[in-house]
Amino acid sequence: MTLFTGSVSWVLLLVNVLFLARQVHEGETNAASPYISNLLSVIFIASVFLYQRHYVQIQRSVEFTTPLWTLFAKGGMGAYVCLLLYIGYPSLNLHWVNSPYLLDVFYQFLFGFLVYFLGKAFYTWRQLILYQKTKELQLQWKWFEIMVYLSLLVPVFNVEYMNHIFLILDLGLLFAFSLYMCVHLRWVAFLSLDKKWSSIFLLLAILLSVVLFGNFLFRYADSPELVVDYTDNPFILVSLAFVFLYALSSLLVALFSLPTSKVFERKNADLLSFQRLSQYIQQGQSEDEVYTLLFESAIKASGADAAWLELGEETHLNSFQHKNTAPDEQTQLLVKSMANLLVEQNPTAKEAVYVNGNLHLIPDFKSLNSPFHSLLVVPLASSKRKYGHLYLLQEVEQGFEPDTISVVQSFANQTVLTIENLRLMQESLQNERYKEELKIASLVQERLNPKNFPTDTWFDISTYSQAAKEVGGDFYDYLQLSESRIAIIIGDVSGKGISAAFHMAQMKGIFHGLMQQDLLPDEFMIQANSALSRCLERTSFITSALYIIDYKMQGVSFARAGHCHTLYYNSMMEDTFYFQTEGLGLGIVRDASYAKRIHRLHYDYNPGDVMVIYTDGIVEARNARQDEYGEERLKYMLSQTYHLEAEDIKSAIINDVSDFSSDILHDDQTLLVIKFKQRQPNT
Repeated sequence: MTLFTGSVSWVLLLVNVLFLARQVHEGETNAASPYISNLLSVIFIASVFLYQRHYVQIQRSVEFTTPLWTLFAKGGMGAYVCLLLYIGYPSLNLHWVNSPYLLDVFYQFLFGFLVYFLGKAFYTWRQLILYQKTKELQLQWKWFEIMVYLSLLVPVFNVEYMNHIFLILDLGLLFAFSLYMCVHLRWVAFLSLDKKWSSIFLLLAILLSVVLFGNFLFRYADSPELVVDYTDNPFILVSLAFVFLYALSSLLVALFSLPTSKVFERKNADLLSFQRLSQYIQQGQSEDEVYTLLFESAIKASGADAAWLELGEETHLNSFQHKNTAPDEQTQLLVKSMANLLVEQNPTAKEAVYVNGNLHLIPDFKSLNSPFHSLLVVPLASSKRKYGHLYLLQEVEQGFEPDTISVVQSFANQTVLTIENLRLMQESLQNERYKEELKIASLVQERLNPKNFPTDTWFDISTYSQAAKEVGGDFYDYLQLSESRIAIIIGDVSGKGISAAFHMAQMKGIFHGLMQQDLLPDEFMIQANSALSRCLERTSFITSALYIIDYKMQGVSFARAGHCHTLYYNSMMEDTFYFQTEGLGLGIVRDASYAKRIHRLHYDYNPGDVMVIYTDGIVEARNARQDEYGEERLKYMLSQTYHLEAEDIKSAIINDVSDFSSDILHDDQTLLVIKFKQRQPNT
């Protein structure tokens, strides 16, 4: 909309100026007037500036040459077009057109190009001034912009501002405000050396555009053929002055900062290297990538002609790999021997930076005819570990300044910190993976223990199992041998964790495999010991007890392989006791002599009898004084609860164990309570 309004107002302005020219040159009476020219010029200026205000966005990147180039290409080139018109105007006026209106037409085109250039430059400078703006600066620009726009009212009210001292003072203040806004040149500091040169050439071209526009604006102001000129428009004067001053101050600052550009660039590169070294932890880079970044950054920061990075006793990186000069092997060996000799003479210098500014003062080094004169050795070490050394060489004497040494040493310290953090992170990830594996093993183990036993009328069974850690070593299982016989096994694998879960799975497989042969308990233990001897680690063993219950015969046969004694309540004798049978754990003796160490016992049960089988985590549960729960207390609990159902007996025992140990689990706990019942007539 503003672009359309600007275009229309400029065309109407041109028409009005031509009619005014007819009044002057031909005495024609028409509706044109100087006030209409003032009004249309204000509308045109306001439209162009408001269009540029919306079109030119606030600078958000450090790419500053692009807006400068855009300003020159789209605005500043208008001045060069005017230059061509100015050069061609005499010939055109003399040989081709020869019209008194030609100068007015040329001047209006100049005015159009000038306003478009000023509008674009005004808001391009705003773009640069407000880069990294503060609240105060934003407010200052806002007031500056309002004051500049207010100057547009002067031609609207057709006021001769030179006749009013307060308007002259206001105009002077506005020029001073323009000058103040020109000191905001923070963007220049962010230019690299190459970009700075590009900006200087562009600013020179823009300045030349301003000079050309100003020259053409004032050159014809006093010409009798010109009916309208804009040299008394305060808005044009202020805008032109502001655009010129800001371009000039930017050019001067860019020029004067050229000598320090390399220093700032190096500092920026150092800072960037620090950031990359610290970010490598988050980005998951490897140690090799961290060492490579250290090596490249150190060479760049120090200006070294040759370098190598030694980790341990081996050269990890060499400047030859990075297209720099590579020190020969003799030079490397001599430099290392010099550094080692220094450490031998002064052990406290082991982790200190070593600097030699004139290597050729050392006869051995001079005899090598090496081109290098300066040496810097930076250790890579922390309080816990020594990683290696970074060697840097320069071909000039005293080539390593103190600030350079400090930067390289900071790189080395940051690298060590990054490497150690990377290793800590890897350890943490490893631990997380281990925890995940434990969760899987725990889930597998949980599924290995049966959730429910077969239900029948002749017995009642209740189970409990709780691992002290994620993965325990206790297990139990059953196998229905026939309609009237069931085998129940309980065991405890030495150790905990994933290996225990693995052995538990092995034992479950052996149990189901061997019991298909309908073995007696002692025969099973002998064959299980033989099988486990071939797959169980020498340091591992398993305690177990196997029970075969025959409810038709109302008897229990069992064998104990180093497992806890079986607790029993006899309802006929009303007696609670332990079966004192002998037996050695599986995997302890791995030859045929094991058969002599395992025994089978048979016992006829009565309805109402209770059998309690468990792992050592029950009887070895400890209280705060480290007293064990013990077999006697377990026996007492059964003597007090035998009349209850199996589930209630189990709960009473577990609650008592928990109260005794204050719910602190020192070992895996497994408990099976089997209560025999009267056989039903229909079974």
